[in-house]
Amino acid sequence: MAFPLDNPTWASLTGPHAHFAERQGRVLRYPEDVAPFLALPDDPGEQDWRDVAELAGPGGTVVLAATTARPPAGWEVLDETPGVQLVDEGVAAAPEPEAVRLGPADVPEMLDLVERTRPGPLRKRTVELGTYLGIRRGGALVAMAGERLHPPGHTEISAVCTDPAYRGQGLATRLVLAVAAGIRERGETPMMHAAAGNTSAIRLYLSLGFALRARPDFVAVRVPLAVAV
Repeated sequence: MAFPLDNPTWASLTGPHAHFAERQGRVLRYPEDVAPFLALPDDPGEQDWRDVAELAGPGGTVVLAATTARPPAGWEVLDETPGVQLVDEGVAAAPEPEAVRLGPADVPEMLDLVERTRPGPLRKRTVELGTYLGIRRGGALVAMAGERLHPPGHTEISAVCTDPAYRGQGLATRLVLAVAAGIRERGETPMMHAAAGNTSAIRLYLSLGFALRARPDFVAVRVPLAVAV
């Protein structure tokens, strides 16, 4: 088996997140209200792409996260975002006394914060993927970070965001370190993904002790209305 971080969505859905997996042949995906990501095996062939079409339906959209896979001719690439994959190599992980655990009751506020800050996709059930921590001011959720992909031995820190009115106070840094501390307590290694163009966030994560491991892409693809069988 390839190293889990080489195909982290596949490794998650065949490992710790297998209970979330929707499967068609060798193709796996998260339920749409959990995460938008679909996973292909390392060596996808024609049958695998037919199974993608079966899962998503004609004209459906799928997101291939942290991948080198590319769809066959006739499939429309809606978006292709170069990314970076970062792995803990000395992060000063530490609990955050001001952080509160977020759960299903907090989802409306979490979705609102994500809508205003755009850290990446968050769905109604994404909170089920792992621990999500937030910081509140005056009762309002103003910063957040949590766990998403879970390749064996690793957990991805994701949804790192801060209300614009509260930026510059180090809230995101404190939450990233707190989520990392929880991951470390389980004996796992924190890791992250970011858009390659988000250079300010990447500089922050590198300064915290993350190291660049790979440069995968995030690709949104539309299934053709008719797929050859």
